[in-house]
Amino acid sequence: MLTIGCHLSSSKGFLHMGKEAAQIGANTFQYFSRNPRGSKVKALDLEDIHVFLQFEKDHDIPVILAHAPYTLNPCSKTERTREFAFEAMEDDLKRLEYLPGNYYNFHPGSHVGQGRKKGIQMIAELLNRVMKAEQTTTVLLETMAGKGTEVGRTFEELRDIIDRVNLDSHLGVCLDTCHIYDGGYDIVNDLDGVLKHFDETVGLERLKAIHLNDSKNPLGSHKDRHEKIGEGFIGLETFEKIINHPKLRQLPFFLETPNELEGYQKEIEVLKGFYTEK
Repeated sequence: MLTIGCHLSSSKGFLHMGKEAAQIGANTFQYFSRNPRGSKVKALDLEDIHVFLQFEKDHDIPVILAHAPYTLNPCSKTERTREFAFEAMEDDLKRLEYLPGNYYNFHPGSHVGQGRKKGIQMIAELLNRVMKAEQTTTVLLETMAGKGTEVGRTFEELRDIIDRVNLDSHLGVCLDTCHIYDGGYDIVNDLDGVLKHFDETVGLERLKAIHLNDSKNPLGSHKDRHEKIGEGFIGLETFEKIINHPKLRQLPFFLETPNELEGYQKEIEVLKGFYTEK
């Protein structure tokens, strides 16, 4: 079965997101853990969570993905920004324990001129501060496009972060198709080669989720501009290969394309039509 969803607004709660997902033919979803451009977070509605957990079982939703805010930068030059990253991630992981067994995805950060080695060390230090042995949430490092001083464009950088994390059993990777294509990995002409490189560098067992996004820009552009599925430089044929690839087909896929619900529904229908049940 294809596990596929999109990014939904969490403003009306988890049950509402679950119903929206079901309405458009999805069986998973992603949401921001708090204001994506700020720090504000709503108080947890435990009754809403309780009802959603039953809805999740009834509708065979295997996993959901919380996305950290874009303002979270653990390798900033500014101490207050780094401390916010700690406070936000620590709080997010505590809140996610009310929804056990799910994923928490974050952009590793930008070293803003301090150098990749320093950035990698600071990201790992944050993870070592916030991650707990007893947590049920798997934290995911997202692959990045390499815009500016972003850390996480190469698989080697992700490996270097993982190697410095004590509780690496709670750590995985979310592969973003737009990001890695913009970052220089040719998934259009050499998907198998890219996956082989990932496996040899990071390990495919670390790959827990995929963001399905086409790209407005060509290979290696380092731009990070998402496009609707089939309307960018990656193209429909590649997405058909990705969702059916034997090493990827059982993973959850999350759309972050520039769409409203109706657009997401159409993309989900197209991708379901491509998916070969085995």
